[in-house]
Amino acid sequence: MTTESSTPPENVSDNYHWKVFWTVAIALFAMVLDFSIVFLALSSIADEFAVTLRAVTWVVISTSLVTSATMLPLGRVSDITGRKKFHIAGMGFFVVGAIMAFLAQSLEMLIGARVVMAIGAAMGQAVVFAIIVGVFPDKERGKALGMITTAVAIGAASGPIIAGPIIQAFEWRAVFLVTLIPTSLGIVAAAFILDDVRIGSVVGQIRAKYDWLGAIFSAAALTLIILTISNPFAFDWISVPIIGGFVLSTSLFVALIWWELRVESPMLNLRFFKNSTFAWSTSTRFLAFLGGSAMFFLMPIFVQSFMGYDQRSAGMIMFVGALGMGLSSQLSGRFSDNHGFRIFTIVGIGINLAMNLVIALFVSDTPLWIVMPVLFVNGAATGMWMAPNMSATLSTVGRGDYGSMSAFLNLVRNVGSVIGQALATAIIAGIMLSRGAEVQLNELANTTDPVITNAFLSGWRLTFWVLTGFTGLALFAATRTRVYKTESQS
Repeated sequence: MTTESSTPPENVSDNYHWKVFWTVAIALFAMVLDFSIVFLALSSIADEFAVTLRAVTWVVISTSLVTSATMLPLGRVSDITGRKKFHIAGMGFFVVGAIMAFLAQSLEMLIGARVVMAIGAAMGQAVVFAIIVGVFPDKERGKALGMITTAVAIGAASGPIIAGPIIQAFEWRAVFLVTLIPTSLGIVAAAFILDDVRIGSVVGQIRAKYDWLGAIFSAAALTLIILTISNPFAFDWISVPIIGGFVLSTSLFVALIWWELRVESPMLNLRFFKNSTFAWSTSTRFLAFLGGSAMFFLMPIFVQSFMGYDQRSAGMIMFVGALGMGLSSQLSGRFSDNHGFRIFTIVGIGINLAMNLVIALFVSDTPLWIVMPVLFVNGAATGMWMAPNMSATLSTVGRGDYGSMSAFLNLVRNVGSVIGQALATAIIAGIMLSRGAEVQLNELANTTDPVITNAFLSGWRLTFWVLTGFTGLALFAATRTRVYKTESQS
């Protein structure tokens, strides 16, 4: 545990908290911009390297896998180095990885570059909530989280708009240079604005107590479970590698829990889960991202490779979902400060569930006057629950635990997202492979073979039906999350 002050930040009248917000928001914007750009570029990458859906999705899955495996351990490292240096170093890794991605000459080289970028993203995300929420007063927590969610939405919205014209005018490599501009601005701003004392760093106090064994257990367990679920080598689901992967990853998670409950200074205090609000809000977050993340992952592929739209048009189509998320997150974050989080999480996730069922019915000739409103409503629903859900979790811990909570909240999001993406890929690729219809993505739009078309649509429908089930579980968890009341918070 850190020894950060548990009192609200002082001297907010000098607007320092807003200076910090914009400094960190620039970096988060760049990371989300990169992620949304890569989604739109997948079809072009698959076309150039002549690979299938299963292969090209590793450009995305490898990023999420590395980010998820390193997030929590890196969150603890930030307390050793100080959040300012750690944040700047993370953006430095991100810049180096972007340059490597621009120069990549094979899918393997590109995946390696994405791993470097993922390390930088994990470092940045590990401290972003701790920095933001740490400098805002408690009464503005929802407002701050709503604003940072809007920064995420702006990044997600900008990606499709920027990527489409760039990919068409140049090539997919050029999109990685775009992320260098906001990242470089973020590095300069952080160097001049962030102050370790004012953003809550406790430099050097946990060096001797770093939980190395817990870091190894968590990284190994998360990596193995994601690899097992994604099944990149196309093992039979009843095979020894798959069953062994589930058994070994489960054993590692058990070992992690056993160790974290006994070590003096754990990466994450698992006793937080004794608090029902924390446990249910965390479950809600994980399940909702698992059930909803594949939509943002699969829709660009569906729009380009199946519906036949070019990158520019696909970018504008995907933009509406991010626009909806940005608008609703502003409102829900502010209103949840005064009206509580429950109504926003329940309604938002409920709408997401309904939209999954509608998206499952999409086919190649579904008109845009149906597709775009559905994407907007789905994005607005996601923005509606994200900030209030984070506010619910943070209401159960003191400011001294915001550092570990920042890493944990982002870890939950990333693990839910990568499992959802891997599950979606496994379902669609598995059905297409079982029907002898595994083809390159660029062949989907022009194919006249009904076997290929029907196989893809069958996989698409089953994927969203399965994800709807997880979203339903998220809705149940949201209804069980109650307002946390305490006489004092440490």
